[in-house]
Amino acid sequence: MAREIISTANAPTSPLYSQGIKAGPHVFVSGTVGIDPGTGSLVGAAIQDQTRQAMANCQAVLQAGGASLDDVVEVGVLLTHPADFAGMNEEYARWFPSNPPTRYVAKLGVDLPGLLVSIRMTAFVG
Repeated sequence: MAREIISTANAPTSPLYSQGIKAGPHVFVSGTVGIDPGTGSLVGAAIQDQTRQAMANCQAVLQAGGASLDDVVEVGVLLTHPADFAGMNEEYARWFPSNPPTRYVAKLGVDLPGLLVSIRMTAFVG
């Protein structure tokens, strides 16, 4: 099974990890945060703002791998503050209004200043 590293200028980059990997019919999107790729900064202090940007960044990586949100079969969400679940869920529902993929939500294990959410996805394009 060949692996292709996905890179996109539409999502934040780091030399320490791959934004995404395409392996056969699967596209795996790494944990992605609410950083505006144009400024390199987090997009606000509200969970809804950071969730919206993280989802947009995930969408850009999916598109670079030949997938879309409609192809997503699994999502992992890590929250810095579990109390932000309702706000995150409010924005998340806008991206998956019907037939949502499987999902887990857990507490983020690292403490990065201002970071509220990290989202990862797996898509199946078959």
